[in-house]
Formats: sequence, C-alpha cells, structure tokens
Amino acid sequence: MSNLQQRVISAVVMAALTLVVTWLGGLPFRLFCGGIAALIFYEWTRLSRPGNGAALGFLPEVLVLVFIGALIAGLPASWLLLLVAILVAGAAIATRIRGAAPWEASGLAYAALSGFSLAYLRDGDHSGLIAILFLFAVVWATDIAAYFVGRAVGGPKLAPSISPGKTQSGALGGAVGGVVAGLLLAVAAGAGNLVQLGLVALALSVVSQIGDLFESWVKRRHGAKDSSNLIPGHGGVMDRVDGLVAAALALYVIGWVAAGAEHPALGLFPN
Repeated sequence: MSNLQQRVISAVVMAALTLVVTWLGGLPFRLFCGGIAALIFYEWTRLSRPGNGAALGFLPEVLVLVFIGALIAGLPASWLLLLVAILVAGAAIATRIRGAAPWEASGLAYAALSGFSLAYLRDGDHSGLIAILFLFAVVWATDIAAYFVGRAVGGPKLAPSISPGKTQSGALGGAVGGVVAGLLLAVAAGAGNLVQLGLVALALSVVSQIGDLFESWVKRRHGAKDSSNLIPGHGGVMDRVDGLVAAALALYVIGWVAAGAEHPALGLFPN
C-alpha cells in the first residue's frame, strides 16, 4: 500500500470518527477534545524532553490531567481559562526553579488551549455545531488544496528552512480552497453574513497554515520528522491537527469578541 493510500484511508477513518463525536456534542465531544489535548501533550514532551527524563518529574502530567478533568466536567469557559493560566504559570515557575528548558510549560499551554478551543467552540447548541463544521471545512479544504496545488504547480518554497515541501502556490491554493469550502458550508447552513464569513474563512486558512509551520518548526528544532507514528501515513496527532488547533483558537477568539467567552459560536452563526 502506497503512502498516499495510507493517508487517504487514515484521513477517512479520522474524519468519520470526528464527525460522529462532533454531531453528538456534549460529553462525548469534551472527552474527544480531552483526548486530543492528552495526545498533543504526550507527543510534545516526547519530542522535547531530554533522554534522561523530565526535569520536573510527573508534575507536567499531573497539571495536564487537572486541565482535562476540568474540561470534561464542563467548567465555565472563563474559569477554565483562568485555570489554564494558573497551571501554565505553575509549570513555568517550577521550570525556572529547576533550571529546566521551558518546553514543559509551552507544551502544556499548547495542549490545553487546543482542547479548550475545540470544546468551547462546539458548545452544546446548533450554532456550536455549525461553527465547528465551518472550522473543519476550512481547515480540511486548506490542507487538501495546498497539498494537490503545491504538487501540481510547484514553484518557490514557502518556508524552506522550516518545511521544505511547502510551496507558495500550495499556500495560495489552500487559502482559496479554504474560503470556498467555508462559504459552501455557510450557504448550506443558511447563514446570511457571507462576506464576513468569507473573511473569517480566509483568516482561518492563513492561521491554519501558520499553525502547520509552527509544528514543523518544533519538530525541526528537536530533529524529528514526525511528532510520533500513531497514525499510519500521517505521523502523529500533532502532525494531523496542527493547523486545526491553531485555527480553532483563532475562531474562538473571534467568537469571543463577537459574543462572549461562554458561547462564541453565536457571534458567527446566530440561532
């Protein structure tokens, strides 16, 4: 089986599972987001920890479990954000005291904000469902279009020192694909603010590609090709969700500004 076939099969299975738990929402989706946060943290620490183990013992794992427990319990968004800030500050202080590298605190922040943004965008209502589907449509279409346009057109590299395979043509094709997919989803959902949502889709497409480059930089910084080998044809969970979680945080912030921290989707897709 070729690498492309593995990628397609894995992507279809992951997409189907993701869409099922997204449709269910509530506790199943919060569990799903908690699992994503846990796997991101696992892969981040696997990349960044020295071979002789963690300088902070099991403290980072305890802190991420506290976050996941609060996420699954459905703590209000403002309280959970405060908890994330406290946990990350605690990890940073412990790192400073032990004289360790700052990767534990940054990994905790990355994992926690990833799980938080996805969970609280989905919320429990119809607006949350449409918002998260809009996010998926933009990010997945960006990924697919960037891959195929980049391979077909080629041309100058986007960031050769970070990710040699990415091209400027692929980035542009991905942005166009993301906007088209986002608008199609918005039209299907009966949204009226299409100009606004088109601009949001463009912003999310750009942010998702930046998130992809950021994760590539982290891997290159630690001399790794993939974050792990958990997903056949794709590498690790971070390799698969790097753009998604960056765009999720951006969309959450946009919704927060428009409608508040507790129900951000209402600012984008009013009931």
